[in-house]
Amino acid sequence: MSSNQPDTGLPAPAPRAVVSPAEAARLLNTLSQAEDELGAARAQLDTDAEVVASAEDDAVVEVVASAADDAVVEDDATAGAAGAEAVAAAAADADVDAVESSTGTSGLILPGDVADDVETIVHVMRHGEVHNPKGILYGRLEGFGLSVAGRSQAAAVARALADHDIALVVASPLQRAQETAEPIAAQHGVTIRTDDNLIEAGNTFEGLRVAARDGALRKPRHWLKLRDPFTPSWGEPYLQIAHRMLAAVNKTRVEAAGREAVLVSHQLPVWTLRRLLQGQRLWHDPRKRQCSLASLTSLVYQGDTLIDIIYSEPAGATDPKVTGA
Repeated sequence: MSSNQPDTGLPAPAPRAVVSPAEAARLLNTLSQAEDELGAARAQLDTDAEVVASAEDDAVVEVVASAADDAVVEDDATAGAAGAEAVAAAAADADVDAVESSTGTSGLILPGDVADDVETIVHVMRHGEVHNPKGILYGRLEGFGLSVAGRSQAAAVARALADHDIALVVASPLQRAQETAEPIAAQHGVTIRTDDNLIEAGNTFEGLRVAARDGALRKPRHWLKLRDPFTPSWGEPYLQIAHRMLAAVNKTRVEAAGREAVLVSHQLPVWTLRRLLQGQRLWHDPRKRQCSLASLTSLVYQGDTLIDIIYSEPAGATDPKVTGA
């Protein structure tokens, strides 16, 4: 039988399938569901990626601590030279900050004016134990004073410094630091001076519980704050803390030239200052800080040169892993 179609040498086209309106509606509905499922899968993938990047629960703390430990070991060989440069730069900035924060420059003794044979000691002290029954990270919040044990610790330090030639007692504006400074100032008949440069570090977890196995660290919405332990991403930059602390030390050591002074601050600022002065990287494992409650990190200067750092615990040792103290 002949065909009316011309012979092109190509296979004949397949007949079109006819889809009913009902079948078309069913297919469209299936496609819509698939798109919804794909969107949900993508959202879950994004969430999973954040979780993986941040790590989970107390594993976050362990990973950050391990990374910090490894990096410190790897960089020990170069830390000395790099640290010396950092200290010099920070000291220059801090000296400028100290001058700018003073009430006036007339009569102000600047670093470099202290004779080389003059020895000055600046005791940088951590405050005593705080009354904190809820165990929160109180940071810069008001209303956190010393516990009974904390007052006893402050008194113990005052007794230990009784025969020292203390010319100045300077404290952070926070209540716990002011209360720690009181018995020392009374022992030596001086008035407590307040310096905002000694304040606690800013922290986005302020007011929350931050223990590794409960509190804020169990909630995924907080994990992104831990993304960068080297700055850190959850609070005031380490370098900024180090600079303001060094400014407070420089200002005080010049005013107390030839004598001794006590600066009352907080654990992280004191430890960050010490790492700066020792030429170490500022980020670190917080569980390994050598800065017990009411401890003294004493900076010994010969003229304008730091010649020694002496750590002591007149009120006894405390565990750096215990939070909320």
